[in-house]
Amino acid sequence: MSTLAIVLVLLGALSGGFVSGLVGFGTAMTALGIWLYVLPPSLAVPLVLVCSVVAQTSTMPALWRSFDLTLVWPFLIGGLAGVPLGVLLIAHADPDVFKLGIGVLLLVFPTALYLQRQPMAFTFGGRAADAAIGFAGGILGGLAGLSGALPTLWASMRGWGKDQRRGVFQTFNWTVLFTALCLQAGMGLVKLEVIWLALVAFPATITGAWLGARAYRVLSDRNFRDLVLGLLFLSGVGLVWISLGTA
Repeated sequence: MSTLAIVLVLLGALSGGFVSGLVGFGTAMTALGIWLYVLPPSLAVPLVLVCSVVAQTSTMPALWRSFDLTLVWPFLIGGLAGVPLGVLLIAHADPDVFKLGIGVLLLVFPTALYLQRQPMAFTFGGRAADAAIGFAGGILGGLAGLSGALPTLWASMRGWGKDQRRGVFQTFNWTVLFTALCLQAGMGLVKLEVIWLALVAFPATITGAWLGARAYRVLSDRNFRDLVLGLLFLSGVGLVWISLGTA
């Protein structure tokens, strides 16, 4: 692996860990935008899962008491049902289409959240709708480590507070991504090279998560929200650019 590739792996790990420590999700949406420049999806996706689990595990003890676990269980039920389907789809992901699809998601999802500036308290569907969103998030988590996208948008529409949303994001993502990682390992998708890359990325992941957790405590809800959306959007721009450039 070239020096540039190692630098990009570390940069993706640091930024992904920071965003995960900041809001409880987002390792995939941030790190994939960097890692897919130098890694194929077969390596980038399991690496995202490993780093996501590490980052969220490292920040969980300090934030656990602020979580409202009564909100998360419908998401967990749906998510655990969706993960196996997402893992099965991984073998059929074309690299260029995968990059473009992730890039478009990173453009649409942050923009939608940014434009939704007014507080909402959307109650449609109750816990059944929460479980359906969790199911879709589970599929994305198993496929690309992107379990946080839909639940994050949905929780914002529900009008939950900062700590409530953080509890849903982090508990749901940790459970879904850990399950996806176990399934991928059982199917032989976690190669020896992924383990080596994970060892390289661990220090940057943990450092980024620590910095993100500290920022979470001092930034206002709007400030850290806008910061994360900006990072995700820039990652999406880069991915769409490179995927269209190689088409």
